[in-house]
Amino acid sequence: MEKLICNGIQLEYEERGAGEPVLLIGPVVAGAFVPFLSAPALIDRFRLIRYNKRGWGASTHTPGPVSIADHAADAAALLDRLGIEAAHVAGHSSGGAIAMQLALDRPGLVHSLSLLEPSLLTIPSAASLLEKAAPALDAYGRGDHASAVIGFLSVVSGLDRDACQAVIERHVPGGIAQAVADADTFFGIELPSVGAWSFGAEQAARIRQPVLSVLGSQTGPLWRDIAELLRAWFPQAEELVVQDTGHLLQMQRPEPIARGVAAFLCRHPIPELPGRRLSRTGAEHRSV
Repeated sequence: MEKLICNGIQLEYEERGAGEPVLLIGPVVAGAFVPFLSAPALIDRFRLIRYNKRGWGASTHTPGPVSIADHAADAAALLDRLGIEAAHVAGHSSGGAIAMQLALDRPGLVHSLSLLEPSLLTIPSAASLLEKAAPALDAYGRGDHASAVIGFLSVVSGLDRDACQAVIERHVPGGIAQAVADADTFFGIELPSVGAWSFGAEQAARIRQPVLSVLGSQTGPLWRDIAELLRAWFPQAEELVVQDTGHLLQMQRPEPIARGVAAFLCRHPIPELPGRRLSRTGAEHRSV
């Protein structure tokens, strides 16, 4: 992965494909969007940009608090450094929250939003999820980061621990080990920041971009409730329901999700406006 200084920190990123730029913002598993980077439906038509948020991988680790707005500012700075003035943005879970905040803060930069079960912990069904995740949180408190990460991912995915780990390792090799290495960031900084993030109908009314809501047919109550909110908040939203998957989504069934996202992006192309740079190829960008 290459590196750039963005918003005063170092972010590592990688790119695949050429065409209209698509920024991919991941959740607790830093490589959650790695399966998209080999999906022909996407890389044959779009320039995919996957990055590790601050606190993940070799991106700068900063002490908390780091808010969802801070992450959105980092993402905007990365696009600015890459010379991109308009991009499609896709976010999964906590990455979906960052994508929505980015659309609020920099509406001219975000042309469309693909929201893969974005997380919102201020609604009633979040309490039940966090209750189920209590043993994972306890494991983190004891310093057992491996049990904490696998336990939390098992709860949110609806899969038992072994099946959850196997699914992630099949499509994101090394993803579990990296999530364990970054456990302090997730449990100590990001999970509290998602819990503190405030987003509702008032904020949603300011988002006019095309929206795709991606939902797994076997996902849990929290994300079903959030999908219902997205339908109410975004009259322009389209919905993609993917069979035989839960919250792991593109880490579980990447091909149909990649095809569905690609079709959505093709329906909402970024117009070539005078003075606007889409920077369709990343060949000219190098590490600094």
